Amino acid sequence: MSIIEIENLEKTFKVLNRHEGLKGAVKDLFSHDYKYIKAVDKISMKINAGEIVGYLGPNGAGKSTTIKMMTGVLDPTSGHIKVNGNIPYKNRRINAQNIGVVFGQRTQLWWSLPVIESFKILKMIYQINDKTYKDNLELFDSLVKVSSLYSKPVRQMSLGQRTLCDILAAFLHDPKVIFLDEPTIGLDVSIKSKIRMLIKELNARKNTTVILTTHDMGDVEALCQRAVIIDKGKIIFDDQFESLKSMFGSYRTLKVSVDDMSEKNINDTIRIIESAFNQTKALTVNRSEDWIEIIVDQDKTALTDVLSFVINNIHVSDVKIEEVEAESIIRKIYEGGRTV
Repeated sequence: MSIIEIENLEKTFKVLNRHEGLKGAVKDLFSHDYKYIKAVDKISMKINAGEIVGYLGPNGAGKSTTIKMMTGVLDPTSGHIKVNGNIPYKNRRINAQNIGVVFGQRTQLWWSLPVIESFKILKMIYQINDKTYKDNLELFDSLVKVSSLYSKPVRQMSLGQRTLCDILAAFLHDPKVIFLDEPTIGLDVSIKSKIRMLIKELNARKNTTVILTTHDMGDVEALCQRAVIIDKGKIIFDDQFESLKSMFGSYRTLKVSVDDMSEKNINDTIRIIESAFNQTKALTVNRSEDWIEIIVDQDKTALTDVLSFVINNIHVSDVKIEEVEAESIIRKIYEGGRTV
């Protein structure tokens, strides 16, 4: 059953063409020179209850605008949208009662209060009954041992602790839908792992629908069964995440380390590799930390041919072959590397 239904949704912003300088600022006060920017361009999708969906795209693609329309912050220019049977921008109070939101590093907790006091305030705001409140606090503690943080003021917490408590606050009133916008940004590996486990476990136990926007492909691979990719306001991919990976099954990553890792030598090496295969467009070459990363499309050229060329023409100190990473797959879709 669909808990989110979107049909031909569109959002257009009217933006003033501004002029430079003091004279330009005065001129802008009386100007009628506007341009229209289509942030979301007739998108349609349905999301079922209990799904964890990665809503992905480059900066400026229209992700945040879509989320703001789902949460009722923005009215659409045209089209239809329903979240849990409600039209968000017409029934904002009812919609807010049934959703939870975590926006990156913007906390919904009270800065100077201990976390438990913030939870008590949220309990009153959302009119959570005593049993649900008590049960949820016990569940949170059983999953991530968080009770030791309850007496700690938010301002004294690390970024990871604060993010963890923000996510718990979003789940506190048992919402039907949770919107997570870059929830693990800036966090270290251990806390990321704990947060991913928490989201997955709460989703499984409460059948909460989760909409995740992120640039961290580790989050997507760990959490999402489905990926929706938006670019320039249009949905360019909507399918199971495994299907996305299988579309690029012919791709492999060849990582090469050379003796001289100076900037000039790396750039020269990349040019040599690209020039040898540029007619077939069979590969892309980038620098990745201490490696030269070559993504090979085996439908166009054999990996063994690329490996043979590299060994025979470049002073190689080390080589390894890997499956293509999800981040590289998404990047190629943005760049038009594969029609989806």
